[in-house]
Amino acid sequence: MPWHRFLSLLLLCCLVPLSSVSQDKKPKVALVLSGGGAKGIAHIPLLQALDSLGIVPDLVVGNSMGSMVGGLYAMGYSGDSIAKIASSTDWDNLMGGGISLNDVTVEEESEFNRYMISLSLENRKFRLGNSLINDQNLRTFISYLTYPAHKVNDFDDLSIPFRAMATDIVNGKEVILESGSLSFAMRASISIPGIFSAVPYNETLLVDGGVLNNFPVDVAKNLGADIIIGSDVGGNMLPKEKLESLSALMFQAGMLNSNLKNPESRALCDILIDHYPNLTYSTSDFAKSRTMMEEGKIAVSENSNALVALAERLKGFDQRTHQIPDVADKITLDKIVFKGISKGNRTLVRERANLKPHTPYSVQDLKSGIDRAMGTARFTHINYGLQDTDDSLVFEVRGFERSKHQFKGSLHFDTDNSVGLVLNYTGFNVLGTSSRSLATIDLAERPKIRLQHQASFGSQKAWWWRAEFMGQQQKEKVFVLGEYVDDINYRNGIFDNQLNLNLNSLINYIGFGLKYEYTGLKPTIDPNVNDNFFQFERYRFDNFEIYGQYRHNSMNKVFFATQGTSIQGYLGRSLYSKVDIDYSLDSAQPVKGQTNGFTKLGLDYEVRIPVSQETTLIVGAASHFFFEDPLNDGDISSLEFGLGAKYILGGNIENPRYDTRPFPGLNQKEVIANQYVKLALGTQINLLRKVFLTPHVDLASVGFGTFDDFTRDFYNPKGEWQNGLETSLLFSAGSTISYASLLGPINFDLSWVNGTNNLRFFVGVGYNFN
Repeated sequence: MPWHRFLSLLLLCCLVPLSSVSQDKKPKVALVLSGGGAKGIAHIPLLQALDSLGIVPDLVVGNSMGSMVGGLYAMGYSGDSIAKIASSTDWDNLMGGGISLNDVTVEEESEFNRYMISLSLENRKFRLGNSLINDQNLRTFISYLTYPAHKVNDFDDLSIPFRAMATDIVNGKEVILESGSLSFAMRASISIPGIFSAVPYNETLLVDGGVLNNFPVDVAKNLGADIIIGSDVGGNMLPKEKLESLSALMFQAGMLNSNLKNPESRALCDILIDHYPNLTYSTSDFAKSRTMMEEGKIAVSENSNALVALAERLKGFDQRTHQIPDVADKITLDKIVFKGISKGNRTLVRERANLKPHTPYSVQDLKSGIDRAMGTARFTHINYGLQDTDDSLVFEVRGFERSKHQFKGSLHFDTDNSVGLVLNYTGFNVLGTSSRSLATIDLAERPKIRLQHQASFGSQKAWWWRAEFMGQQQKEKVFVLGEYVDDINYRNGIFDNQLNLNLNSLINYIGFGLKYEYTGLKPTIDPNVNDNFFQFERYRFDNFEIYGQYRHNSMNKVFFATQGTSIQGYLGRSLYSKVDIDYSLDSAQPVKGQTNGFTKLGLDYEVRIPVSQETTLIVGAASHFFFEDPLNDGDISSLEFGLGAKYILGGNIENPRYDTRPFPGLNQKEVIANQYVKLALGTQINLLRKVFLTPHVDLASVGFGTFDDFTRDFYNPKGEWQNGLETSLLFSAGSTISYASLLGPINFDLSWVNGTNNLRFFVGVGYNFN
């Protein structure tokens, strides 16, 4: 007889005395899955093995990630389907915080994911969030997957009876969740203290069951299990040499009771699948899900004979039908109930969610509605669920609102603007319902300030009004012929009022506005002491302008977007403008008075196309034109003297002034033009998890004269852009290496631009004021 057949029969005989039941009664088989963060993905090959052998457990007990995997398996998902979910899930997005940019309403996009830290002011006390991760994506993900079991209240009524472990952190007790919402039980079980927020439950708070019982084999034993298959990814106590980091010490301290209990739990298993020696990644390496599953196969293979023997023993017994409950593709809600939402936000949330009773919806439709409600930026998270009674189907939405008063901050540094600290106050509904007010200041060598108030109105909250003041004061380097020649003090202030209408609250809007803009220049050194390159004492330009705009944004991320389109269209008409220039030379006459009228037309376009999982093609185009009216008697030429109305190119970061655009390879504000048409091409390559390489090429035809001059020479620019006289070709090529850090994007760019003899290096760190 072959040795492996003999070993299987021996193992089968060994299993027989483990059961106290007679041979004509099926032994109760329990599957117990430990917690372990991302390492819990290694449980999945065991589920696939059970499926292939025809073993259907009579009970599943899980903790933390084990409850996630086990809960899905208990409700009827196969091992293969769970493996597909694990390998196809965007874990970075799931564990990376809140909602996607795609779900943010257009009026909130400018403030979304722009700060490193956020504090809430509640009851005169500042509060930092009690968790590192905003779990809204995770809650939505679990609710979506468990939807087929929404009618199940008693976990014994699932395809396989299920128990999830949690810890009552208030009273220091184990909690075995056996009824209620399956999604709630799974979410409560994974609430790792400090990582995920605790879950309110029966006047107490629940956190990860691993605090007290990470491998709950004893629970299965107490529930009458005759044969226990245990899958452990947690391991035991770490040795001294592996406790050198603060995170390792904290993790071991938090799991102390479970680790001490673990040998006893492992001893209770009839078949122990010990993954710990084979796993090479940590509890946070969700991105390595495929590798984790491959490593999970090792311990399963080592126990294959025992599993085969068990399958042979169970062949004579009827087993459970293991399948997901049948559900309709779409459901019709009888009622939608909103709870925990204040009067100031209620209408806005209802309209953004756009869910109506007596209308058929898919589960994805319901999820999208909740994401749109989250996109108002009014909530830390939103819970939702279906309550199916005998006579109605109710969709309950419970919001957890942010404090009215939010304080945010971030640090930034770059080679153009040095170091800065951005501080922000955001108030929700402080000056009216469905409103948001903010004040932002950049404490830096080049300080900036923004005061803004906006309010949504109308029956569907599709209209919104925004009033804003933005000012900046900077010491700018002046470049001539590509070389630095002088410094000037630059001041710019804008007061803008705009009225907008959302065409699609998540993607685009149109609007019109009226703004006043002031631009002032002064030499950094008094001309009486030392004359400056341009030989002037001061320059001032004032302009009142009416404009129309169109904005479209379907990018999936604020930074390092991998797909989507951005379009900005602008048409502005000057109503009144004047210039005031004093020269330092006695022979030069001052220039003061009203300028002739002008019209500005601009269009910016960018599309990001995913080529592969790691590579994104970036295509951008822009065209901006300045149309000067004929000069009347006494008018001053706005084309010649209206510096504050011109387009400014240069640098690697966005500037809050609309007419300023980055152009890699140029110094900040190096080129001042009246017209330009630009084409940009790039390829964003995700080298590692958070590391990106972006080779890029930028090409522009730049005009410094009239629109007619530009159109005549556009296709054949002959000038040198450094002179700022004739229509010129501007070309740059380079590459940016980036890292998505907790401080914000870290960028290193090396670019060459035509007309210069050297490569230009740029460093940028953090979230900038823009």
